[in-house]
Amino acid sequence: MGIIPLCFKSGEDTDTLGLTGYERCTLGLPRSVSKIRHGQDVIVTTDDDKSFTCTIRFDIEVELAYFNHGGILQYAIRNLIGSKQ
Repeated sequence: MGIIPLCFKSGEDTDTLGLTGYERCTLGLPRSVSKIRHGQDVIVTTDDDKSFTCTIRFDIEVELAYFNHGGILQYAIRNLIGSKQ
């Protein structure tokens, strides 16, 4: 799967949330990837049970399409295959 860019909420950062960068995080995403939207808030939970809200930062539609396809390469390959049929 691709990478999801996240943005901390106003007034929050790694220091205020007590994050070190070594945490493993779980995102509260919709079950269906197609239901992810621009600017959607998600709950992030770390392996040491810290929870906070971030905003998904897919700024343009094509970034969301790349993610839905598993990355830019997979997106391009599927488009090439589709255009030859």
